Amino acid sequence: MHAPAHTFVLIPAYNEVATIRGLVERALARVPHVIVVDDGSIDGTGAALANLPITLLTNERNLGKAASLWRGLDHAMAQGARRVVTLDGDGQHHPEDIVRLLQVADRFPRRIVIGARLHDKRNFPPSRYYANQLARFLISWAAGDPIADTQSGFRVYPATLLEQLRHEDVSWGRFVFESEIVIAASELGIRSVAVPIPGIFPPAARRSHFRPVADIVRIGAMIGARLVRRGMHPAGLWRSLNLPMAIEEVPDSALGRDVTLRSHPSPAPSSGRAP
Repeated sequence: MHAPAHTFVLIPAYNEVATIRGLVERALARVPHVIVVDDGSIDGTGAALANLPITLLTNERNLGKAASLWRGLDHAMAQGARRVVTLDGDGQHHPEDIVRLLQVADRFPRRIVIGARLHDKRNFPPSRYYANQLARFLISWAAGDPIADTQSGFRVYPATLLEQLRHEDVSWGRFVFESEIVIAASELGIRSVAVPIPGIFPPAARRSHFRPVADIVRIGAMIGARLVRRGMHPAGLWRSLNLPMAIEEVPDSALGRDVTLRSHPSPAPSSGRAP
C-alpha cells in the first residue's frame, strides 16, 4: 500500500543519527511525503538524511518536541496535507504500521488515530507503564472520553482538526503536546480512536529526552488548568470511567480487506468549542 498524495509523515528528531535514516526510508515506502524536523541536533541527524527525497526542516537550536511538531504540521498543511502521520525518530515505532493506522483513518476521517501500546504490558518497563496509565486516566477525564494511550507519538491527525487548531490552543510545549492536543480536539468535537501497536523499548536505545519530573509536572499542571476551566468536568470523569476503550483492531493480514473494527458507539460530534 502507498498512501494518497495528500498524506504526509512528520518525524521530529533530536540526536537520532543511529535510527533516523532507516526510519525515513521505511516511511517513504508507504507515504509519498516525509517531513523531518531536526530539532537542533548536534550528532549529524540532518546529514544522515542526505539524498533522500524528503523535506528537512532544521531548528537552529533545540526548541523541544512541541515546537518541532507545530513547525512540521504547519508546513504540511501549507503543502495541502489532508492528514498527517506523526511518529518518533528513536525507533520505538514501526513505520510499517502506518498502513494500519491509515486504514482506520479512512474509516474515521474526522478522528485522531492513535497507535496505542498500553495493551502490550509485557514489553513496557513497569514504572513507565503505570505512569502512562495514570496519565491516560487524567487526560481522558479532561477530554471527556476514554483514550487508549495518551503519550503515544504515533498518530494520524486529520486536516479537519489542524485547520481549526491555533498554536495557543496547544501551548504548553515540549512533551505536553500529545496530551494537550487530544483535550483541545475534544473541545472541538473531534475524538480519538486507537490501533493496537507493539510497545518497542530496545535495550540499547538512547536515553529518552522525556524529563520524568519536569515534564510530568508540566503535564499535570496543564490537566489541572483544563479541568478547573471546565468546573472539574464531572461529565468527563463519568464518561472516562464508564465507557469501554475505543480500540480499533486491524489484523496485519487484512491490509484493507476483511478489516474487523471494534469500538464503542460514538456520539454525534458537537459544533464548536465545548464550554
